[in-house]
Amino acid sequence: MWMTRVAINHPVFATMVMVALTVLGIFSYQRLRVEAMPDVRPPFVFVRVDYPGASPEQVENDIAKPIENAINTVAGVKRLLSASYEGVSYTWTEFRLEVDQDRVLQEVRDKVAQIRAAFPRDVKDPVVQRGGDENAEPVAFYALRGEGLTQRELTTLAEQVVQKGLERVNGVGRVALSGTVTRQIQVRIDPVRLTAVGLTVEQVVSALRSANVSVPVGSIANDTAEAIVRVDGRIGAPRDFGRIIVARKGGVPILLAQIAEVADTERERTSIARINGSPAIGFQVFKAQDANIVEVGRNLRAAAETVRKQLPGGAELRLLRASSDFVERAADSVKLTIVEGALLTVLIVFLFLGSWRSTVIT
Repeated sequence: MWMTRVAINHPVFATMVMVALTVLGIFSYQRLRVEAMPDVRPPFVFVRVDYPGASPEQVENDIAKPIENAINTVAGVKRLLSASYEGVSYTWTEFRLEVDQDRVLQEVRDKVAQIRAAFPRDVKDPVVQRGGDENAEPVAFYALRGEGLTQRELTTLAEQVVQKGLERVNGVGRVALSGTVTRQIQVRIDPVRLTAVGLTVEQVVSALRSANVSVPVGSIANDTAEAIVRVDGRIGAPRDFGRIIVARKGGVPILLAQIAEVADTERERTSIARINGSPAIGFQVFKAQDANIVEVGRNLRAAAETVRKQLPGGAELRLLRASSDFVERAADSVKLTIVEGALLTVLIVFLFLGSWRSTVIT
């Protein structure tokens, strides 16, 4: 029992060691990360590719199968699953436990990037990310509703004020919105009038693309300054679409308004958010990797109060659920258990030894 002899023969040294260990423990405890679940990263990689307007068969043949063939060449693949829906493809890849997860994630990204050029033109950029992480779930859910505001006005308020205010919070990785509406200018072609003038849909699409562009043409410089020159041909108002010249027949221009109707509408919605039956905009807040979930929750509450002061009358930002509350209550319960365990240990030692001095030394 050399440790006991040293402590008895050198009480000051033993006391200083205990104080140092106590200070080090307090210092380390204050910097411990708090998570809802243990930091376990399953070897999963998830790939999502959007292909608007495509049928499930097209998605499978043009997207899913090429991705499967490319990913299957990565070393360590254990299981490969894919699902093709209307307009979207999902691919899940499970790797063996002994693989380097960062390496296989990067290899999957490289393989998908190599076949990206072979995808159809309308396919969106693939999203490749690590999957299966419980701590990647949203840490807070907010909702924005407004009396007397249209859904388009509510969307603008959500994107310009609320989303930016929450994204500035330290520890927040991203904020996802649901229930939003997107403005869309629809060109509804009349097939009868289109056939009467001898034009095709491809010609109309080509005219729209060439008439609504912004092109850099160079720069102008002198001895003291340099300015970039850009020709901005983008259309500013919906009514201006009707003045686009689609083609010329016998020297007579055929305008878009003669063969189609231009409507200022909204894109078809893919999600709907409601609070007690009232239309709303939903916010899902994701924390950054390695951020403390409890601190992020506290910072979000402070940021939400600041955002509420910027909202117009009738608009309300409501907190629906915060995972940080559950984690904070669980952490407080653990702290209470530690204190109770320490006090019970001291009491049992005292009852056994019968001396406070011996108890403190022990």
